[in-house]
Amino acid sequence: MDYIQQEICSLNGSTVFINGTFTHPEHLIVKQRIWVIDPVRNKEPPDLKTASNFSDRVEYFVDEQNNFALKLSNIMKEDEHEYCFRVLTNVEGQRWMRTPGIKLRVTELHVESPGEVTEGESAVLTCKTTCSLTDPTFIWYKDGRPLTTEMIQKNQQLHLQTVSSEDAGSYSCAVRGSEHLPSTAQTLRVRHPPKSVSVSISPSGGIVEGSSVTLTCSSDGDPPVENYTWFKEGGDSPVGSGHSYVPLQSGSYYCQAQNQHGAQRSAAVPVNINGETLDYID
Repeated sequence: MDYIQQEICSLNGSTVFINGTFTHPEHLIVKQRIWVIDPVRNKEPPDLKTASNFSDRVEYFVDEQNNFALKLSNIMKEDEHEYCFRVLTNVEGQRWMRTPGIKLRVTELHVESPGEVTEGESAVLTCKTTCSLTDPTFIWYKDGRPLTTEMIQKNQQLHLQTVSSEDAGSYSCAVRGSEHLPSTAQTLRVRHPPKSVSVSISPSGGIVEGSSVTLTCSSDGDPPVENYTWFKEGGDSPVGSGHSYVPLQSGSYYCQAQNQHGAQRSAAVPVNINGETLDYID
């Protein structure tokens, strides 16, 4: 009696096959072929199918060439045992069990991530297991969508060579053929200077003389923008600071957004004060 493997590593929630072969003397008739777990010396082990936590998840297979297999479905961490094949014949005392058996190890996938990086740096994410799966092909996902083959993937790792803000998101991994059993997603944060800096004007209609218009600066930065500075085109000195600014003179105004990683300015917005109304172009 021989087992194909001595140890098997499988994903939590997957289906595993434990295989082997056996021969027996021709004058004996095999009455029963069963699987048992964690056998104890001088103690008759129970059939795995009779165990309440296995009964509805277990199937046995034997072919004419005396190849045998155990199919165990929806495996879980509690299924980590030593599995042995047992043959009982028509002659008392003529029964066999090959020990040691096959050890089953159960793993989940876990993404190991640097957590956060600065734009321009490189990052390596690893799909970790607690035991060695057999010839796995790992698949990576970002925000639930499979990554393209343009990404550099090596064994269990995903290499982001020059990280940009577009690489920020939630990453998970799976094994091909078991895509329904992915890892828990891990977030990668990318620190970067402000981007998409723009100015909006409120209110959006003409302004009656005596009232005011407010310019508001918006941007995308990580960490969030710390300082907003306002400038009037043609001048070198700031005319204001803060997220919003109320201009008092006609002219073109722009804002500069800054965080600890850099600064970026918006396009200029013209504001004209003409007699009784304040007109502007957004």
